[in-house]
Amino acid sequence: MRIEKKATLISSSTAALLVTIKMIVGIMSGSIAILASAIDSFLDLLISIFNYFALHQSEKKADAKFNFGRGKLEAIAAVMEGTIISISGLFILYNAIDKLLHPKVIAYMDLSLIVMGISIVLTGALVLFLVNVAKKTGNLVIRADALHYQTDLYTNGAILIALGVIHFTDFEIIDPLLGIAIAIYMVYSAYPIIKEGFLMLMDIALDEDEIEKIQDYLLQVDDINSTHHLTTRRSGSDIFITIHVVFNVSISLFDAHRISDKIEEGLQKLFEDERVHSIIHMDPYDDSDINVEHL
Repeated sequence: MRIEKKATLISSSTAALLVTIKMIVGIMSGSIAILASAIDSFLDLLISIFNYFALHQSEKKADAKFNFGRGKLEAIAAVMEGTIISISGLFILYNAIDKLLHPKVIAYMDLSLIVMGISIVLTGALVLFLVNVAKKTGNLVIRADALHYQTDLYTNGAILIALGVIHFTDFEIIDPLLGIAIAIYMVYSAYPIIKEGFLMLMDIALDEDEIEKIQDYLLQVDDINSTHHLTTRRSGSDIFITIHVVFNVSISLFDAHRISDKIEEGLQKLFEDERVHSIIHMDPYDDSDINVEHL
């Protein structure tokens, strides 16, 4: 099983545990902040389950129906995750404003503090794990999951501090105010997740530093005159690269093909943790000024 799928299973298990204890204590205590965190954890659970499905499908090989694979399922999952985070943030905002207008006293304060402390420890450990997996794989779904749980970690810490303040000062208004702050932060954190997912669906090119890495490699390839019309895109864990390579007009097709294979192997080595699909267009002369539609 891929480490990305293991990560989603661990995320699902952690979210299931957190949503159970938070929902019980949130209902018992009447704390909007804890209920907001419980709802967020429930959404985490749904998202992690969907992410597992998306990763399972996206790793399937290309076939007659999906010639380029199913990698964009990862982008769809990221967009859905960001959208769900935004919707849950708006729901929390509504409940926080309602409690601000109709104040209620928080009960079971000691139990609430214990639950939020446990939540911080579990979420912190999960964030460290997901960040490590995201760095190793560069997977958009895992990066989105890691970012989401990072926001949970910050909000859980804020809730714990707020409950401590309420416990010692009886300043109850901090609970709905914190709920409003959490809601705004959730919507704000969801934006880059949605944006990156949409950009991948629209076939945005690789980052500038990655393109420079490709161009630097091509400059080092022997037996070619030049290159042009470099185009790139990413689809999940798959990278697609198309490049026109200019050879000497007298080179044999066999030698040109052999060098093209070498270039494909070199491009794969540049992105060892991802699948690179290269298309090398062999030119007998530089036609970059003729085929301007590629620019």
